[in-house]
Amino acid sequence: MKRTTGPKVQPHQHPGQAVDFNWNGRKIVVTGAGGFIGSHLVEALAGQGADVTAMIHYNALGSWGNLRFIGVGERDRIRVIAGDIQDSDFMLHALEGADIVFHLAALIAIPFSYVAPRSYVRTNVEGTLNVLEAVRKGLAGRMVHTSTSEVYGTALREPIDEEHPLQGQSPYSATKIAADKLAESYWRSFNTNVVTVRPFNTYGPRQSARAFIPTIITQALTRPEIQLGALDPQRDMTYVGDTVAGFMAAGATDGVGGETINLGTGSTASVGDFADRIVRLMGIDKQIVLDPRRVRPAKSEVMKLVSDNRKAARLMGWSPKTNMDDGLLATIKFLSENLDLYRSTDYVV
Repeated sequence: MKRTTGPKVQPHQHPGQAVDFNWNGRKIVVTGAGGFIGSHLVEALAGQGADVTAMIHYNALGSWGNLRFIGVGERDRIRVIAGDIQDSDFMLHALEGADIVFHLAALIAIPFSYVAPRSYVRTNVEGTLNVLEAVRKGLAGRMVHTSTSEVYGTALREPIDEEHPLQGQSPYSATKIAADKLAESYWRSFNTNVVTVRPFNTYGPRQSARAFIPTIITQALTRPEIQLGALDPQRDMTYVGDTVAGFMAAGATDGVGGETINLGTGSTASVGDFADRIVRLMGIDKQIVLDPRRVRPAKSEVMKLVSDNRKAARLMGWSPKTNMDDGLLATIKFLSENLDLYRSTDYVV
């Protein structure tokens, strides 16, 4: 089934307007669907009536990852397929007939990229190439490609807009830069219908202990002290519901093909500030100490990320809505209720 055009919005809609998009019956594929953001995106799309195929990485246990947290009603409306983003034949088959493919599948842990960089190239670069090829061949209508604020490295100017230089300060960020540039090249070379969204740090329920906010919360609940890496780096933290809304806006808005669009709050705070805020919200008084294992190499650490999100507002009518304390409280509640899923005594890379 060949697709030659992307999704359509109403003729009166233009970039910058809030999109009133009918997701009902739309054929959607989400790669990386078992992940943190991916599972929330699948849930939101199914809740809007989309016909969602959720692609997870094949595993011997048959685990659905974070999809297991989706409510029964939405779960009944999704189709789960297991495979490997690195397998080009599988991807061509999996994406055939999709109106929109949201490409989130990636290896994301920065510390692990120091020890296994080749696996990041295969997943993040070659995997993205496989998705782009399916869209270029007309098997899917539009591709929403997932970037990351890590591609900017430590800010050379702030807030960081989409024209900021890209700096590969870790093997992970280098592979994401390569994937982003592949997407750009397919738009320029083949007019492939692809838009890149670049989330700044996302947090919320279901996030793994590889991220610092779940690390703080789980240790605050279970350990006599909270062990962290560097406390000075500053991050622009966006609640997962807002990030998902940005993805959906990128899938639904006409006229954004070939664009790269930041998704962030436009404000920043240090890891140490977030730690203090979280323990205050939890009503817990525990010492925060430095764990040398968690400190990145000096030239690899990204010291400050803060987004310029005006382009997202202008082209897609998107802006973050969730108050930081509300988002943190929702995250604390989820982790408190699912503490058995987290190994707070281990350093998870």
